[in-house]
Amino acid sequence: MALPFFYKKDITASDTIVVLDEDTSKHVVQVLRMENGEKLKLTDGKGSIFVCGITDNHRKKCSVSIIEKSHIAHHPSKISIAISPVKNNSRFEWFLEKATEIGVREIVPLICERTEKQQLKMERLQGILISAMLQSQQAWLPELRKAEKFNDYISLANTDSSLQKLIAHCEEDSKTTLLTIQPSDNTTILIGPEGDFSTKEITAALQHNFIPVSLGKTRLRTETAGIVAAALLCNR
Repeated sequence: MALPFFYKKDITASDTIVVLDEDTSKHVVQVLRMENGEKLKLTDGKGSIFVCGITDNHRKKCSVSIIEKSHIAHHPSKISIAISPVKNNSRFEWFLEKATEIGVREIVPLICERTEKQQLKMERLQGILISAMLQSQQAWLPELRKAEKFNDYISLANTDSSLQKLIAHCEEDSKTTLLTIQPSDNTTILIGPEGDFSTKEITAALQHNFIPVSLGKTRLRTETAGIVAAALLCNR
């Protein structure tokens, strides 16, 4: 049976005893009813896995002793999804959850001309990423960047010569099917809001050397487009 799996930020290489936060302690002690001597696993979200034994099952500050350490290599390609938040919170949260499960390295909320939802509860969104990482038994937590305005993001992206820059939009222009794009070690793709990017934004992205790509034959919701892009890019 798999050991219970939890997240603990900033475990150092010299740590031998780790004190869990109150929420995790309550789950371990009150929900799972774990006793001293029982084992669980921790990850720092940076690739490290720690097998630990409970030394003090205090319900608010449970202590565990590190028994074994290992490290999981990250996917060799860095995939970033710069995506407009959508008006329906649950749909955007669903995207975050599934993108984490798929293995996206970085997520950037992208504020576009037609973005309706511009205020985000970042702490809640971070919690969704952590839960999805643990549920899918991963050791890497995606980086959730602060929201960035469209023009600021494409200008910054254009300064990185190693970055493969893609944009998925709905206008009837010439596009390359994403499946046929040559894989890269470092890729970002822009996913627009409900109503798509404006013509001005698409023009600006192309001027900043973004490659227009197609995600398929049907018109997709923002969050669906994000997941299709994530699946295609992370599994090449």
